[in-house]
Amino acid sequence: MTKAIAIETHGLGKKYHIYKRPIDRLWQMLSRGRIRLYDEYWALKDLSVQIESGQTIGVIGRNGSGKSTFLQMVCGTLSPSMGTLSVTGRIAALLELGAGFNPEFTGRENVFLAASVLGLDNATIQERYDSIVEFAGIGDFIDQPVKIYSSGMYARLAFAVAAHVDADILIVDEILAVGDAAFTQRCMRFIRKFKETGTILFVSHDTASILNLCDKCLWLENGMVRDFGDTKDVCHRYLASLEEERDNDTSFKIGGTRKSPPAVSHTEKDLRNELLKESTVKNVIQVFEFDQDAPWFGQGGATIVQVSLQTNETGEVKVSEGGELVTLSIVAQAKKAIKNPIIGFYVKDKLGQRLFGDNTYITYKDSGVSAGPSDLIRAAFTFRMPYLSPGAYSVNVAIAEGTQDDHIQHHWIDDSLFFEVIVSHVQKGLMGIPMLDITLESAEGVSAQRVGS
Repeated sequence: MTKAIAIETHGLGKKYHIYKRPIDRLWQMLSRGRIRLYDEYWALKDLSVQIESGQTIGVIGRNGSGKSTFLQMVCGTLSPSMGTLSVTGRIAALLELGAGFNPEFTGRENVFLAASVLGLDNATIQERYDSIVEFAGIGDFIDQPVKIYSSGMYARLAFAVAAHVDADILIVDEILAVGDAAFTQRCMRFIRKFKETGTILFVSHDTASILNLCDKCLWLENGMVRDFGDTKDVCHRYLASLEEERDNDTSFKIGGTRKSPPAVSHTEKDLRNELLKESTVKNVIQVFEFDQDAPWFGQGGATIVQVSLQTNETGEVKVSEGGELVTLSIVAQAKKAIKNPIIGFYVKDKLGQRLFGDNTYITYKDSGVSAGPSDLIRAAFTFRMPYLSPGAYSVNVAIAEGTQDDHIQHHWIDDSLFFEVIVSHVQKGLMGIPMLDITLESAEGVSAQRVGS
C-alpha cells in the first residue's frame, strides 16, 4: 500500500540579492532591470525530496547550509525563487524562539495570538489554554510581557502552543538546545508521542538525537542536497566530513560497509551457557566477532586490527553477563610514526544512543607513549559490565593522535563489535548498574522527618 506524501519538492531553490552598498538597492529599483548592481546568493538550490506521512526526517548540515531556509519555505514564511513545493496537512513549526510572538504582549496574549496563527479558533484556544500553560510551566510569568522572558521561557511557551494545535507536521529547528533538562525531557516525550501518528522535520547538530529519533536523514551542504537516506549511513558520512575538514589532509578516507546486527545463535560452547539460559535474572550477553570492514573514516596513519571482550579467567569471551568484570581490548597497528596516540570507545544501543565509553588520553597524556611504523598498540579498558535491556548493541572504536581538543583522526570504526542481550531483568531505563550492596531491614528508631524540614 502506497503511503501518502506529506512534503514533496522538485528543484526547490531560494536566492537573495546581495548589495555592496545600501544605495545600490535604490538604483537597482530605479533602473527597472537595465543594470545589475547585486550578486546572487543561493541559500538553497535544486532541492528535490519526497517525505511520506508518518516519517521522522532529520536535517543536518553546517551553519549556512540552507536548513532553516528549507524549513521556512515548508512553513510558508518564505516563498521559493524556483521549483515547486507541496505540503499536505497542518504545520506546527518551532523555527526560532518566539517566532510570531509580540514582545509587548503578555504570555497569555501571545498564546492566543500564536495559536490563532497556527489555525485554532478562539473557543478551542480557550478550551486548551490551561493545558498549554501547564505544559509551559512558566508560572506567574504567563501574565508578564514576553520581552522580559529568558530564552528558555520563550522556548517553553512556543513549544507548549505548538503541542496543542492538532498538527499533522511538526517542524523543530534546534529549539531543544535551550531550556532546562526537565523541559527538554517533556518535549522529547511529546515528540515521541507525535511520532506515532505525525510527520516530523527535526533539525539538530546533535547526531545522537538524529540517530535516536529519525527514520531518514537529509544532509544539506552549501544550499544543496549532499545526501539523503538511511540515518546511520548519512550521519556516519557527515561526521566523517567534519573530521576531514578539521584534518585538512588529502590522505583522509572513508570506507567500509554497514551490516545488520548478527542473528543471535544459542549454539556457543561457553561453559556457562546452559546455566545462563536457565536463569531468569541473569543479564545474558552474546558477543559477536570484530568486523574490520565496518564503516570507517580517518587518515589511516594507524588501523584498528582487533576488538574483543575478555575476562581474566577465560580470555576472550563470546558470552558475558551484566555485573561481570570484563576488559574491552582494542589493538591498533601504526602505519607510520605516531606520537601521543589516543584509543577510545563508546557503546551504543540500537537507536544510536551513546550509553558509555572512555579513552586513554587522561591516563596517558604525560606518559610519552609513541609508536613506530608497524608497531602494535593495545588499549585495555576494565570495568564491570552494566545491566542492559534486551536488544542489540554495538561498539564504536577509534585511534587518534594528539589531544582530546586537537587531534588527527586516524581510524574511526562504527559498529566494530556487536553484542546481543538475550535475557535481562532490566525493564526500565537505558541500563542498570551493578550494586555493591542492597539492604532491606526494619528501621525502628530512625526519624521519618525529612532532613531540612
